[in-house]
Amino acid sequence: MPRFTPSFLDELKSRLRPSDVVGRSVKLKKQGNEWAGLSPFTKEKTPSFFVNDQKGFFHCFSSGKHGDIIGFLQETQNLTFVEAVTILAADAGMELPKDDPQAAKREEANRGLLEACAAATVFFQQMLGRQEGAKARHYLQGREVTSAQVREFSIGYAPGDRHALKNYLVNKGFHEDVLAEAGLLIKPDDGGQSYDKFRDRVMFPILNPRGQPIAFGGRALNPDARAKYMNSPETPLFHKGSVLYRFGEARKAAAQDKAPIIVCEGYMDVVALWGAGITNAVAPLGTALTENQLAMLWRISDEPILCFDGDGAGVRAAYRSTERALPMLKPGKSLNFAFLPEGQDPDDLLRAKGRKALDSVLENREALIDVVWRRESQEHDLTTPERRAAFKAGLRALVKTIADRDVRDFYGKDLAQRLDQLYGAPASYDRGNGRAGGPQNKQWSQNGSGRAAGNYNNNWGGGQKGSRFGGRARWSPPARISPELRQLRLSKTGTSEHSPFRREATLVLALFWHPDLIERREPDILALGLSDSGLARLLADILFLLAADDTLDSDGLQRHLSNKASGKLMEQLINDRALNSQHFLQAEAQRDEVDWGFDNALAHHTFETHLKEELARAASNIFDDEVSDSLIAQAGPDSEGDTPPDSSESNPLPSSSDSPGDDTAWKAMGAAREEVINRNRSRLPDDASQQGHSSRLATALERMKASVKENGRKR
Repeated sequence: MPRFTPSFLDELKSRLRPSDVVGRSVKLKKQGNEWAGLSPFTKEKTPSFFVNDQKGFFHCFSSGKHGDIIGFLQETQNLTFVEAVTILAADAGMELPKDDPQAAKREEANRGLLEACAAATVFFQQMLGRQEGAKARHYLQGREVTSAQVREFSIGYAPGDRHALKNYLVNKGFHEDVLAEAGLLIKPDDGGQSYDKFRDRVMFPILNPRGQPIAFGGRALNPDARAKYMNSPETPLFHKGSVLYRFGEARKAAAQDKAPIIVCEGYMDVVALWGAGITNAVAPLGTALTENQLAMLWRISDEPILCFDGDGAGVRAAYRSTERALPMLKPGKSLNFAFLPEGQDPDDLLRAKGRKALDSVLENREALIDVVWRRESQEHDLTTPERRAAFKAGLRALVKTIADRDVRDFYGKDLAQRLDQLYGAPASYDRGNGRAGGPQNKQWSQNGSGRAAGNYNNNWGGGQKGSRFGGRARWSPPARISPELRQLRLSKTGTSEHSPFRREATLVLALFWHPDLIERREPDILALGLSDSGLARLLADILFLLAADDTLDSDGLQRHLSNKASGKLMEQLINDRALNSQHFLQAEAQRDEVDWGFDNALAHHTFETHLKEELARAASNIFDDEVSDSLIAQAGPDSEGDTPPDSSESNPLPSSSDSPGDDTAWKAMGAAREEVINRNRSRLPDDASQQGHSSRLATALERMKASVKENGRKR
């Protein structure tokens, strides 16, 4: 049976919110700082069951039951303690500790380390009050640290003597090896005598979530010291990237005040804020925020405020934090940044101008996306088109790092709008012919705020892995095959652009050059009916490869296909310059261009292969009797009762505009045509494109009608 140490259980509970665990089986509703619901233990109509995320427990007034998430699963699912922990560990992504006879020894050793750190805290506090601590007291007084703050934060002093702490703790019964493992002593590699890690420093104990000292931070009093601030080394108790100074206390304060967590740069900032009545502040331990620390913050605060000095170092620290945070963003989880006046930290500002000045800085905090934009725009020279393109590419690369699709999409749209505002857009754009200046597009003109009016259809975020994500200026025309391109011929087959092979090859090539299409157009691609057996086999091979490895790009697909029978055809298509001259098939095509180009190609293919037949069949079925009578009359009296050679079965369309049901039949054909247009309208990018698509369908149907009339005249 696994043995779960207190540290393991603490970590497990810290990773899971009780409201999330309980909410799977009890419908909860937010009430103040708690969640309320009907008791899972008794039958009731008025909620008496409450869950508190900050305190980590549930309480049921109707039954009197009380406990943590482990106890809740035991009570509601009739589980053993081990079974409940096993389920929760899987939810938290934690590996269960294995049966290990050494586990008890390690836990006992950790207990010794905790006791050593607690004893060291007492020693440092005593030294601060003695004669040796006079210099430290003078420093604290100069920083206006009160005795209440000294007591609250257990601030102490490490004497300059190399063996003061060592002698004190050894006399208390601690072994030197334990003290070295706790990070309190340094043992030279050459086997020399051990000595104190911290000397002549103001000491700040660092606590775990249970309020126990696990490490220390020291502020040097000697101006010539090599390190102004120094932390304990990594120990079995202390992992710098997974701990925030004053986190446990700030978590409780944030829950009580319903305020976001404030992240400062150092211990003294947190002490100063507490003295001003701001008790929900924490600090990283000498490094930029890590992924673990960000996850800790977001568990208790949706949008923590990072408070940085206004100097260059503070701004650089803010920028590093944005890079760390972007990939981890989730809906509702972000960061805000409060920049202090240059050359001041929170302590300086509070002493110079008081609490109101700091409150003003916090109220004027900047959103994460604003800081990202400021950083990128300040770091790029935007004086030439090439440099502006590099600026845009940099923004695009940053947005692509965001793992969550929804957040990534909204970031892309927001940054695309900012680019439009920065560079300006044409007053109007004729989307039908690709020329600027069309009066029918006044909706694209700049409004009074300088931000272009109208809808933004920029697909920066990509959303899907591997997408050719990229900002697209609002006024850019949709991907469309030019009239010149329509005259091109397939170099390998010699067939025209309207041939089935060309249509089908275009669709297969689109998936090859842009594999991410499978995620956005999966139903359409899987439903493709290809008449060419070689293309059908090639499409099947591509889909099989993408199903096996969805990270494959075009190069990867080509490597795999080279070993398959369809590889030769793929090479022919890749090397066909005429076919690949379609813009949306090119590597640099942006995502919206690819989507629109593929949709247009698919609509054309669908119309040519299926919809023509469906339209003709629909019109023929509705008016079959009238058409048949007309054909019999044309054949003459000798054929009465017999079906003529060119019957409606072989030519289901009305044969002449003079036929009795002809006008009505073509009205039905028009109605069917409108249905096709409406069915495809949602895929078109704008009104002008809809009109163009409708015009193409109308032209095709007119050609069909003329053909029918010509056949009628020949008969």
